[in-house]
Amino acid sequence: MKRFLLCASAAALLGAATNQWLRFRGAASTGVAEDDPRLPEEWSSTKNVAWKTEIPGRGWSSPVVSGDRVFVTSVISAQPKEKARKGLYFGGERGMPSDEHRWMVYALDFDTGKVVWEREAHKAVPEFSRHLKNSYASETPVSDGERLYAYFGNVGVFAFDRNGEPAWERRFEPVKTRYGWGSAASPVLYEGRLYVVNDNEDKSVLMALDRKTGKTIWQVERDEKSNWATPYIWRNARRTEIITPGTNRIRSYDLDGKPLWELGGMSSIAIPTPFSSHGLLYVASGYVGDEKRPVFAIKPGAGGDISLKSGESSNEFISWFYPRLGPYNPSPIVVGDIYYTLFDRGFFAANDARTGKEIYPKRRISGEVSAYTSSPWAYNGKIFLQSEDGDTFVIQAGPEFKILRKNTLDEMCMATPAIARGSLFIRTESKVYRIAK
Repeated sequence: MKRFLLCASAAALLGAATNQWLRFRGAASTGVAEDDPRLPEEWSSTKNVAWKTEIPGRGWSSPVVSGDRVFVTSVISAQPKEKARKGLYFGGERGMPSDEHRWMVYALDFDTGKVVWEREAHKAVPEFSRHLKNSYASETPVSDGERLYAYFGNVGVFAFDRNGEPAWERRFEPVKTRYGWGSAASPVLYEGRLYVVNDNEDKSVLMALDRKTGKTIWQVERDEKSNWATPYIWRNARRTEIITPGTNRIRSYDLDGKPLWELGGMSSIAIPTPFSSHGLLYVASGYVGDEKRPVFAIKPGAGGDISLKSGESSNEFISWFYPRLGPYNPSPIVVGDIYYTLFDRGFFAANDARTGKEIYPKRRISGEVSAYTSSPWAYNGKIFLQSEDGDTFVIQAGPEFKILRKNTLDEMCMATPAIARGSLFIRTESKVYRIAK
């Protein structure tokens, strides 16, 4: 009976993802949408475009879809913005800006793309810097269908109802981030609470806020420095846990902030979002400058320190482990029985999701494209890999690496798309596209 209820719950999450896309990577945080013949597999800047809407400023947050609204955040600067370069590079650090910035929230009409309302959450000269490829609006907002919760790291959380009326706000004191790169971890909602992780150089915390009032329910300090990974609510057969990747430790907390288990061995920067499938939790980190770029597949029910000993690739609670399979920016994805990894420099690999066994090794996606930041997504037996150039390669899901087509938008892309009601929502550097057959 318990197994049936868990399966029914998973089906409900996927069903919700068909009509709404309320958070980063969708309801189940997997990037996989329920199959739908209406969903597009081919597009360009003119083909299968239901609408495209210019969004002022810069933001690499993903769109979210709730009912007849598509929400997106951005930050507008008074001075012309410096164009970000593609790929991985040193020298992206930027000092404090001297011009006034406006932190914005936009609500677009699902059918037409017209701006229904826009709200200024904050206006000031920033008190903190960012990396050239980052933005001041990189955290994806989250919705519960009634309100939108827009989190801007180093500024605060701003809640609006569907008509754009402010519900509450919580402002935070600015903190230092590693090398001044800025922030990016998105918030998550679960059973009336908004969970926010802020890992930084000053005082890292995990906090639970009341979604109705914004008041702090609890807050715990974390022995971490800067990270950019969005937390994950893992509902497994044993309990519900808050999973927080970090440089020092992957940590699990219960819903009251009590530590449950921890695991060392991550790379020096944690960005990919955890997720679960086949009864396992997958956590990865893969800073390209590190020897350690691990993936862990973790079983439910752990307690205490479950770190692997030297030479081990599994233990009581770690089903499988690969030391050099973790991507830097994109989050991995499971489609069917296969765990797929998109690497930032343009490679793709497949492993058995249950055992970790290699199905095919790293394959070069394209000789012309070598920079990927967006996380992959999937539907209708296809996996979609979006490059920073705006090219999306459509891969056939399964044990054979096969590229089916390339779709081009001719503009820089780093945000992960949203999927809802037979439509794909892609954010480029200047626009939001609704792609539909």
